[in-house]
Amino acid sequence: MSERPPLVTLITGSRKGIGRHLAEHYVRSGHVVIGVSRSPADWSLSGYEHIAADVSDEAAVLRLFGHIRKKFGGLSHLINNAGVASMNHTLTTPLQSVRKVFDTNVVGTFLFCREAAKLMKPSHFGRIVNLATVATPLKLEGEAVYAASKAAVVTLTHIMAKEFAPFGITVNALGPTPTDTDLIRAVSEEKLKALLGKQAIPRMARLEDISNAVDFFLKPESEFITGQVLYLGGV
Repeated sequence: MSERPPLVTLITGSRKGIGRHLAEHYVRSGHVVIGVSRSPADWSLSGYEHIAADVSDEAAVLRLFGHIRKKFGGLSHLINNAGVASMNHTLTTPLQSVRKVFDTNVVGTFLFCREAAKLMKPSHFGRIVNLATVATPLKLEGEAVYAASKAAVVTLTHIMAKEFAPFGITVNALGPTPTDTDLIRAVSEEKLKALLGKQAIPRMARLEDISNAVDFFLKPESEFITGQVLYLGGV
């Protein structure tokens, strides 16, 4: 009896924070993991390959997926974790920041979903998880651009779930509450306390909380779950 091929999992924004945790978690789970970020990773792990690329650069994304197709023959999972934020009042947000946020969060997510689905389609199996944010349902002041970009990601998730369902591909989104990463360290203690107070469970998210939810979406048994957005912490 031949061995089953390993699960191939692609994670964007994997150099640090949530992305690095997910990369390490799925390597430990026996997956072959490919990670992507703008900069090279300053760490390595057996079973993990890191590729430096801008997720919003279509040519770079096509090269990346060409490499995955040639080396692995397909793709099992995509986790769109790469994201940038602009935490400013609308009146003090420069257009350059708006474009940077939308290029990474929306264009990057779109490109990776599109190309991942092409790789997943022949095997009639795939799991895509997009990272959303609680800033969208909470309508947080000072995060208009970031929240709007992630609202676009949620809409992409809902529509792609319908478009990709005939190919056996599910598309879901996960909205973490504040997590101890670089993205949240710029938030003042006062604002963070007020934000946590809006949750049913008023604490920071742990990295394990996030990987636990992603695990659920990736399970083969989750084939009937698609187009869903899961916000942690009871938001």
